[in-house]
Amino acid sequence: MSDCCTTETIEILPEPKVPGKLRTVALIGPPNSGKSTLFNRLTGLRQKVANYPGVTVEQHVGKLSGIGRSDLYLIDLPGIYSLDSYSEDARVSVEVLTGRMPGTPQPDAILLVLDSLHLSRQLMLAAPILALKLPTMVLLNMSDLMEARGGEVDTLALAREIGVPVAKISAARGTGIDAITHFLNRKSEPAIPSPGAGGRLELPVVDNPRSYRQWATGISTRTKYKAPLSSEWTRKLDRVLLHRILGPILFLVVVIAVFQVVFSIGQPLSDGFGDILNNAGDAIGAHLGHGWLESLLIDGVWKGVASVLVFLPQILLLFLFIGVLEDSGYLARAALIADRMMRSIGLNGKAFIPLLSAYACAVPAIMATRTIENKRDRFATILVTPFMTCSARLPIYLLMIAAFIPNKPLLGDFFGMRAAVMLSLYLLGFLAALGTARLLKSSILKTSTAPFILELPQYRLPTLRSLGLRVFDRGKVFLKQAGTIILTVTLILWVLSHLPMHSDLPDSIIGRVGHLIEPIIRPLGFNWKIGIGLLSSVVAREVIVGTLGTLYGAEGAALQTALHHDLTLGGALALVVFFAFAMQCTSTLAIVKRETNSWKWPALQFAYMSALAYLAALATNQIVSHLVR
Repeated sequence: MSDCCTTETIEILPEPKVPGKLRTVALIGPPNSGKSTLFNRLTGLRQKVANYPGVTVEQHVGKLSGIGRSDLYLIDLPGIYSLDSYSEDARVSVEVLTGRMPGTPQPDAILLVLDSLHLSRQLMLAAPILALKLPTMVLLNMSDLMEARGGEVDTLALAREIGVPVAKISAARGTGIDAITHFLNRKSEPAIPSPGAGGRLELPVVDNPRSYRQWATGISTRTKYKAPLSSEWTRKLDRVLLHRILGPILFLVVVIAVFQVVFSIGQPLSDGFGDILNNAGDAIGAHLGHGWLESLLIDGVWKGVASVLVFLPQILLLFLFIGVLEDSGYLARAALIADRMMRSIGLNGKAFIPLLSAYACAVPAIMATRTIENKRDRFATILVTPFMTCSARLPIYLLMIAAFIPNKPLLGDFFGMRAAVMLSLYLLGFLAALGTARLLKSSILKTSTAPFILELPQYRLPTLRSLGLRVFDRGKVFLKQAGTIILTVTLILWVLSHLPMHSDLPDSIIGRVGHLIEPIIRPLGFNWKIGIGLLSSVVAREVIVGTLGTLYGAEGAALQTALHHDLTLGGALALVVFFAFAMQCTSTLAIVKRETNSWKWPALQFAYMSALAYLAALATNQIVSHLVR
């Protein structure tokens, strides 16, 4: 999706250093420590996003207007466990904190966010941060949960031990934020404690993780830190959900249930939304009369875009369920379960998070691979990520399944044939990713596996606000695609399908192009209109539905009927199999080039995935056609 890569140029111009004056503040902490929630609260959601020069790590900068300090910039650094890591995130953090990042001044102060639920481990990051000798404040986030579950820590003792201010906060609830304001409002140099105040701070040996661990453990003991108990429900659920046998089975049941609900509830919603769009198009057309303007706006624009928009309810429903699974803490467990499978192909559980996020869009998923420290593991994950079924593939899947697959039950009312086909396509992409990863890791990207470290969050009930924002965001991205790329492509296709003037569609420019490539795709069971759809979908996968809507002059049920007339069952299944494997997205190719800093890898990726898609579609058409004779 092209909008995923959009960035804005940001530069904080350096000013002469004035003793005691703060201008930039760095926010840093381990992953899942609540750092992003705090950043949003402190900046009042008014922030900008860009990329650091020369790297692919995102830079989040915002003014501290959330606490009345619009004169200060807050720089949100990547979530990391250590500054000694070889990951790109850690290198960026070191360069920003030491003032070596071009275009970004060295911060005047640091806010270090630690998860108080796991303080003994997270204190390991404090040692290298304090060694930088910048004014620092340690924020113990989620302290309300820690105390509610019987945990405790002496913040005054901790502040004396490490020589910097310490405060308990809750970024989600907004409690304890006043301590940050008090810290930042201290203008004079002596008023801001520096590491080692009072002579009590003894930092461990630099670049020695074992030394960091011993230091953190010693401080935890001396400050009387008592780790909170996991909730009883968390312990009971993990005994079942993380079971070696029951865990994967239950995960499969959850996935099957999600797809069944998407069809059983989402299909009627999409049908009703399609009727609304169709009636709106008829009403608009009635006021335009008959002529080229009516044909352009209704047949070209409206039906092309509406043929994609009709799937919005099902797509949003799918992301609602994904949001529930993620916010509840279950998907982190799924990553742990997947680590066992990942190791069998040479990857580890860190690759699961990018692969999982690729179900939304491959672009941010590929950017998420920067947390993988081993370069060969990272490249292997980048190359297989586009196999995961992103939301852009859903429109063509839903269209073809609704047109060719009967809505018959397989396991009673719980699981139907359409849901089974959809699940099979998702599984097909996942297996292709695993198989390709295995091939890469046993040949050109061979390397040893690295340990997988993951903090399991507590189970919690998702909030309506969080789910609503997630669904709204996905809907906005989908509508933006329909309003830009799909609209542009459908307009171009309408023009090309009407030139030369007064010619029939097969004799138009677009018809001639389609007939030119038809011999190549005919063995797959495709006609020339499908060929034009394949060419247009290179821009973005979902464009093919708008293209077919424009070429057939139909949408919704009418488009399904037209396709059912022109395609056999073998050709229809071959089309969705082709899309399960093909690299039909220029934005993904562009981000692969940027992440690997070479055109060699995206070229190899495009050639491999296209060849695999063609051969798989050919085999599907031949096998199905033989079986249904």
